[in-house]
Amino acid sequence: MEPDNGRTENNGALTPIGIVHSCFTEKFGIPRQPGMVASATARLELLPPFNRQEMVRGLEQFSHIWVHFCFHETLAEGWKPTVRPPWLGGQKRVGVFATRSPHRPNHLGLSVVRLEGLVLEKGRLFLELSGIDFLDQTPVFDIKPYIPYSDCILSASCGYALGEQPVVDIAFSAEAEIFCSAYLVKHGRNIRQLIEDLIRHDPRPASQKKNRKNFGMLLWNVNIRWTVEGNRFFIKNCAEI
Repeated sequence: MEPDNGRTENNGALTPIGIVHSCFTEKFGIPRQPGMVASATARLELLPPFNRQEMVRGLEQFSHIWVHFCFHETLAEGWKPTVRPPWLGGQKRVGVFATRSPHRPNHLGLSVVRLEGLVLEKGRLFLELSGIDFLDQTPVFDIKPYIPYSDCILSASCGYALGEQPVVDIAFSAEAEIFCSAYLVKHGRNIRQLIEDLIRHDPRPASQKKNRKNFGMLLWNVNIRWTVEGNRFFIKNCAEI
């Protein structure tokens, strides 16, 4: 007999309920924490049999959600007992359980992101998200509503993760400005704002800040090239791929 109300048996194994379609198509440039870059967006597509509208009924009443996901691009790299967090300049090791490193025994991640809306499109169910820190194609295992009165602990301390904002000067070349304007008209995506917001948080790994001046990153289908001189970040050019 088929289980009623869509219920199915579960042997304890994790089953992806959805997949993320993100503006970040490579790991470089992804914000170190969710919520740091409000202009970073993604669509979370719910997969069958979890793409039923009744499963998200009432979720639209919440402004933010918790997303449980897998760091799928680090699975082959295994896990590490200690890591070098970026807050400590990539020089000092601490225990993996004292960090949010993707190199964890079960490679599980947890992020709170803004829920912009629910969209039913050609039979597919999407959650529109912003302030994300997900790599494209990230498998999602669960979502839960964020509840401020219990989830936000005002007296909490953040240890070594002080999260100080770097002070940087950002400039775009004329060529990059023209591209961003045209891309907004063509795709409806404000890629200029996204680039500026990401660069403002200095996405470079600590190991690349001393001797490297030229950088590149992919956002959606756009290859961005930029240089660094001291605290001046210069966006040279952008091109669709």
